Amino acid sequence: MIKLFIIDDHQMIIEGIRTLLKDEVDIEWMGSAKLPDELMGFLKHKQPDILLMDINLPQKSGLDLCKEIKEKYPAINIIGLSTSNQASVIRKMQENGASGYLLKDASKREIITAIHEVNKGKQNVNFSVAEILKSKTPNNELPALTRREKEILDLISEGLTNQEIANKLFLNITTIDSHRKNMLTKFNAKNTAALIKIAMINNLI
Repeated sequence: MIKLFIIDDHQMIIEGIRTLLKDEVDIEWMGSAKLPDELMGFLKHKQPDILLMDINLPQKSGLDLCKEIKEKYPAINIIGLSTSNQASVIRKMQENGASGYLLKDASKREIITAIHEVNKGKQNVNFSVAEILKSKTPNNELPALTRREKEILDLISEGLTNQEIANKLFLNITTIDSHRKNMLTKFNAKNTAALIKIAMINNLI
């Protein structure tokens, strides 16, 4: 029996995955969490075989969370589950210990296959991700920003703090921090100043 847990801050995704897997007799649904703190609290008492992990999380980026969990609980196999189709993000997730990566439009068959393959100790990505990793992105081609990331980047460039941005956009400060960290990863920027410099040079702001 493969014990499965999922962390995602969208209840619809959690319920969708649970519905897809409900008839799989060899997969045991252990539960779900929306916040990294909730997940870490659960892992102190029980550990799943497979952890499906969203990347854009409140409190902490899934990239950082993946690395932290693999250091504390190396036996847990992590599969990234995200809307991000940036090769740099996928590779960073793999570097941080993930054994698999699925886009959220993955089919039921792809999800189940990934769970079984990763549980056997293998690496697995679905077809869309494999195509992204195979394609050679020109060095001068920048990763795309989501509408929300662009909005937050503009406000960062204006000198607003995370708290000020959160207040302006009516979002939680941890969500803003997560977006900021994801953008640092996307552009391989060491800090916010470097991120702003890259954005200005490439007319992103």
